[in-house]
Amino acid sequence: MIEIKNLTKEFDDVTPIKDVSVTINDGDVISVIGPSGTGKSTFIRCINLLEKPTSGQIILDGEDITAPGVDVYKARQKMGMVFQSFNLFGHLTVIENLMLSPMDLLNMERQAAYDKSMELLKRVGMADKALSYPDELSGGQKQRVAIARTLCMDPEVILLDEPTSALDPTMVSEVQAVIRDLSRTGKTMMIVTHEMNFARAISNRVFFMDEGGIYEEGTPEEIFDDPKKELTRRFIRSLKIFEAEIESKDYDFINFNAELDQYFLKNDVPSAGKNRIRMVIEETVQQILLPKIEKPHIHVVVEYSVKDGGTNISIFYNGEAFDIRDSDNELSLKMIESAAEETEYHFDEGNKLKNRVDIRIK
Repeated sequence: MIEIKNLTKEFDDVTPIKDVSVTINDGDVISVIGPSGTGKSTFIRCINLLEKPTSGQIILDGEDITAPGVDVYKARQKMGMVFQSFNLFGHLTVIENLMLSPMDLLNMERQAAYDKSMELLKRVGMADKALSYPDELSGGQKQRVAIARTLCMDPEVILLDEPTSALDPTMVSEVQAVIRDLSRTGKTMMIVTHEMNFARAISNRVFFMDEGGIYEEGTPEEIFDDPKKELTRRFIRSLKIFEAEIESKDYDFINFNAELDQYFLKNDVPSAGKNRIRMVIEETVQQILLPKIEKPHIHVVVEYSVKDGGTNISIFYNGEAFDIRDSDNELSLKMIESAAEETEYHFDEGNKLKNRVDIRIK
């Protein structure tokens, strides 16, 4: 078991990990997901002490491996690391790459190291390449060798840092198959990955990282099917967000539309979708809400899903309870209805903007 307590990692210009505390249980297979630049790789490199934490504790099997005087190399023998760049020695054959660490660090005899290495090469489907050199292998083959080399040290924990990101798409599946097989052995594993279907298939826990830590965690079903937090939901659905605050009846809608056009262009929103989005916002905000609210404060959020092409428009507004569908502006309501797949209204007394209408675009 690994206990991480108040882990922080600071660099000169950024702090990717801030006060993270979490427990990793024996046998857990954890996928670490999230946008680029949110500290995923830094997190697992800190666990393996390849990055020295700025503060906090990492307790492995009851021992604080961040404490002064701890034998870091001995601690690392319990945690194997698979890198995205393979890190094989080019001047050694495949079998020599595998035999090196068990002989040097575990004092294993040459024949025993050879036998174990061949057994693991067979396991990852690379036994026929034992006498080849790394530059004679494909990217997928190199990564399978790298995984076998990590297993040679019989680690308690295996950390994989985006193991398929450097591969040609045609080679990804062969490496995923090896990792999937490995995940069934009872080894504790933590995998940084951008492959969502893969993460869902092999994990019993998922960490979504953002805002300097584990923003949300749960089972694959909880994270991928029913995320509770907003940034998780946006990431899982590949949502592209447009937001605007309208706080005056004299708001500059020319600039608003120009910014909306840039959003459409950047995210390749289809023409039909653009027209519906623009029309729904115009009819809801300009034709229904602005005439209704004396001192308007309106927050517009457009969520376009790159994944499925769906769009949801959420409009939050101040004032007394008012469902736009109760408006006497029948023309605007018909135009909104023609573009909407579903419309929902909510009133929350506890929010500053108490009214909210969600409009799902067809």
